[in-house]
Amino acid sequence: MSYKNYPMVSRVVYGRGSFNQLNEILSPKRQNVKAPFIFLVDDVFKGKSWLTSRIPLSYDDKLLYISAEEEPKTSQVDALVEQIILDYKERPSGIIGIGGGTVLDLAKAVALMLTNKGESKDYQGWDLIKNPAIYHVGIPTISGTGAEVSRTTILTGPVRKLGINSDYTPFDQVILDPELTKDVPKDQWFYTGMDCFVHCIESLKGTYLNAFSQSYGEKALELCKEIFLEDTLSEEDAADKLMMASWHGGMSIAYSQVGVAHAMSYGLGYLLGVKHGVGNCIVFEHLEEYYPEGVAMYKAMREKHNITIPQGICADLSDKEFDIMIDVALSLEPLWENAIGKNWKKTITREKLKALYLKM
Repeated sequence: MSYKNYPMVSRVVYGRGSFNQLNEILSPKRQNVKAPFIFLVDDVFKGKSWLTSRIPLSYDDKLLYISAEEEPKTSQVDALVEQIILDYKERPSGIIGIGGGTVLDLAKAVALMLTNKGESKDYQGWDLIKNPAIYHVGIPTISGTGAEVSRTTILTGPVRKLGINSDYTPFDQVILDPELTKDVPKDQWFYTGMDCFVHCIESLKGTYLNAFSQSYGEKALELCKEIFLEDTLSEEDAADKLMMASWHGGMSIAYSQVGVAHAMSYGLGYLLGVKHGVGNCIVFEHLEEYYPEGVAMYKAMREKHNITIPQGICADLSDKEFDIMIDVALSLEPLWENAIGKNWKKTITREKLKALYLKM
């Protein structure tokens, strides 16, 4: 049997205020004064000088504000790559993503597409990338998605919602500074935190589970319980721990896989543009059959933090629209195999999925 030779983030710096080291980290990586660093920054930081004034721009460096209102699209990646190629004669020295999962995934995808020909939709899938990405750095400003540590970049393309999964996707450098998460709105904090929680449950309950995944998943789950169910932590401690839970949750699915909630959430994301974290919550509400303990724990967390989850989003869909979501969900075969086992097609029928979507 062949074992996964898994790529990891090669360098990581952690700690409050570690964002201030960005200049000293980037300087040695500058190719020359004409090869810029391109900073992709979540546009919620427009006018927030506590963050933007600390971005070390020099020479031809460029700061591009990115809206995270919608999930990242392949067309958005291609437009950014084209803009960068047109604006600069030299290939950039690096791409730096500063934001949540959307911005981090875009940064990874742009770094890959600057060295691989064609359109990003052609690389949605597993191990289709042939050339290493340019140097790329991830700086999360919200915790939970695991995008800072994963080998994928989740993109909505013309026909599917699927990541560019490759050994060249992970960041070369990550800066984990919990201070950067201080202004996250409560509902957003909960949704992305639940993305991490669901990563743990789907990994720990999956058929792909092994000691590597389990060690990370159990740690992340323990942290999630402490953060979302107990009242013992200060705000700072909770932020520090959620950043670590996100990292460990991302690592737990690295050597296994996610499951039912993610597969169905991709369907919602593709058809309705539902954001990933909230999509996972909407789906997870109805998955007692697959994850009874996890769903009960999730509901306790939701009630404790008084979070309202959107309901009835599938109420007025046509049969054709249900079919589109079901096609997207069923195309994610490794997720179903992890969740149910090799014979998953016997129980996961189109009717079954439609009945579940109708509850949402």
